Amino acid sequence: MSNTDSVVILDYGSQYTQLIARRVREAGVYSEILTCEASLEEIKARDPQAIIFSGGPASVLGEDSPELQQGVLELGLPVLGICYGMQLLAHNLGGKITASEDREYGRAELEITSYGDCPLWDGLKEQDVHNVWMSHGDHVEEPPPGFEVVAQTPSVAVAAMANAAKKIYCLQFHPEVAHTDDGSLILSNFLFKVAGLSPDWTMSSFVDSNVAQLREAIGEDEHVVCGLSGGIDSTVVALLLHKAIGKRLTCIFVDNGLLRMNEGEEVIGYLREHFDLNLIWVQAQDEFLGELAGVEDPEKKRKIIGYKFIEIFDREAAKIENVKYLAQGTLYPDVIESISFKGGPSAVIKSHHNVGGLPETMKLKLVEPLRELFKDEVRRVAVELGLPDSIIWRHPFPGPGLAIRIIGEITEERLDILRRADKVVQTELHASDWYRKVWQGFAVLLPLKTVGVMGDDRTYENVVALRVVDSLDAMTADWTRLPSEVLAKMSNRIINEVKGVNRVVFDISSKPPGTIEWE
Repeated sequence: MSNTDSVVILDYGSQYTQLIARRVREAGVYSEILTCEASLEEIKARDPQAIIFSGGPASVLGEDSPELQQGVLELGLPVLGICYGMQLLAHNLGGKITASEDREYGRAELEITSYGDCPLWDGLKEQDVHNVWMSHGDHVEEPPPGFEVVAQTPSVAVAAMANAAKKIYCLQFHPEVAHTDDGSLILSNFLFKVAGLSPDWTMSSFVDSNVAQLREAIGEDEHVVCGLSGGIDSTVVALLLHKAIGKRLTCIFVDNGLLRMNEGEEVIGYLREHFDLNLIWVQAQDEFLGELAGVEDPEKKRKIIGYKFIEIFDREAAKIENVKYLAQGTLYPDVIESISFKGGPSAVIKSHHNVGGLPETMKLKLVEPLRELFKDEVRRVAVELGLPDSIIWRHPFPGPGLAIRIIGEITEERLDILRRADKVVQTELHASDWYRKVWQGFAVLLPLKTVGVMGDDRTYENVVALRVVDSLDAMTADWTRLPSEVLAKMSNRIINEVKGVNRVVFDISSKPPGTIEWE
């Protein structure tokens, strides 16, 4: 992390913990999430200038509820408690907590009782009520000694409380969610009016400090190998390392034959021309497709592709002298999911291939330049590094590539059909100005054929499904309400231009219960 002011967020299991971190960073202050079980030494090692206690699903009155870490308040840092964090602080500091008869979830009308005295409310309009978002079962009935009630709702007498002398502020509602009016302003007031922090967390400062740290950590003689996929994450990793150590970085691009149309040529050509990377392009299409012949099960496909990639990457890396490090594009949500508090919705959702260690066959140390960043921050770093929009805004693409967008067996013919159909989807999303508005859009080739009529002939051809979704972080997603004329043009072009397709359908399921990808 760069030498800037920072905030530690202790995660008590809230589904909104990542949102708190994002809001703090959007205000220009670096934030880092630690599990509420983190030791005092771990917290102090981050050298925070303020601490935020997140919400969570537990009750402070329960036997197994997460507790306040000993010594945290003795650090003397400004503290903001949100929801469960407020109840936990009140419980430990001598207040009275009561279990509500009915859990309060959703919008509530907040009445601020001390506009001029509480810095959290600076800049808010003095009006009868403010809309806020509640999500709690328990509530504070009596604040601890030294605390003043600074806001209330019709059903909660202590909706916010403050101890100005100790710089401890507590909110029963969630300022980090969009449903709370002026929530970002309230958080900013805590950061700047209460904690006195400086908004010096920028992507420019990140690039400078990250490059310096990489240069120092890797040393003057060691070499690094980086797996380049063509996606934004691995590309940014490569460019940061290139700035840090130059030609001592070797990038390996393994072309598995499962990429989108002309993708390999376009990405590799641009990076070689504009950034002078030390780049090895491994044409391994035949090896992958040979192993995948006749395989229909999606998990078997994933395993075959994963093992084959490691085998080929390891083989190529072994040819490079003095390689000591492997660079990966691990992002902060991957790290958070791997360490989150075990008792709440933010607990580990899935194990990631790029968090928690390397394959045993690779005797390399790991370097992860992006593990502090969210996806949108990576894109801002890419802007700082001079990457073009075509790479910065490229939609996420799965590691197994088109193998999991072809339902059933993978053949050269089916790959060609899907590539051509997907090219139409990408082209029309760009042409209609929807490409940047959506999280992801692509085509899926289904394992079935239907009857159709094309010209005067009866046909029996393939079905293509379109999948276009809106999302912030891929954890949840909803199908995009594309205009009917855009869908119609995609469908008409695919049926007319892609030989072997006579029907197009549109996927209108959300995640959950579905997933973004089909396999």
